[in-house]
Amino acid sequence: MQKTEKIYGIRAVIEAIHTDETIDKVFLQKGLKGDSYRELETLIRKKGINTAYVPVEKLNRLTKGNHQGVIAHISPISFFELEELIEGTLNSKKQPLFLLLDQISDVRNFGAIIRTAECTGVDGIIVPRKGAAPVTSDTIKTSAGAAFKVPMTKVNHIKDAIFYLQASGVKVVAATEKTENSIYDVSFKGPCSIVMGSEGMGISPSTLKSVDEKAKLPMLGEIGSLNVSVACGVFLYEVLRQRSLS
Repeated sequence: MQKTEKIYGIRAVIEAIHTDETIDKVFLQKGLKGDSYRELETLIRKKGINTAYVPVEKLNRLTKGNHQGVIAHISPISFFELEELIEGTLNSKKQPLFLLLDQISDVRNFGAIIRTAECTGVDGIIVPRKGAAPVTSDTIKTSAGAAFKVPMTKVNHIKDAIFYLQASGVKVVAATEKTENSIYDVSFKGPCSIVMGSEGMGISPSTLKSVDEKAKLPMLGEIGSLNVSVACGVFLYEVLRQRSLS
């Protein structure tokens, strides 16, 4: 069942964090002071919650209630722990498929990717705690409900997940134009994962250095790239194509 998408008020947000609600992002009014506010800031830093400091006008647009300078977005889904997701999948499948999203920020792109991931049998989606698109009602709608079906996990850094996957025997392939390798020259048989980069910046350089292989899509037109959700779909269906030939 979908939870309330926003909560507001300093004490309400503190209590939500203490009760382990899945909070995607907290908006804090610039310049706030006071003991309760400092308590909230300390708790947010400790939990590694995505935070934005904004003017009061922004908060007033987000809610008509007495927000006290604090609004939190609550995720409508629950997230798995990384180890639980990967180990559980590896114990039940011979050819697991994971998807890592490096700073995908558009909620509709995120939703479209989740929908394709569900259709292609992705076993888990991994996103960073900070800088990633939240799971909102728009995400749920664009995913056609798939957000409730595909397991997801958040990590402090995408590289943490890459190292854990590699140590678990899962190959990590980056979708990037910064390579000479075509997607059709890379094997996706066996346990593997695909890294997709953000809409504007692609995959971060440090993340690219960590992967096992890189692959690009052939581009014949004048436009140099595809929408990330479309590119992700091409990669995921290439995985299915290769595995169907096994």
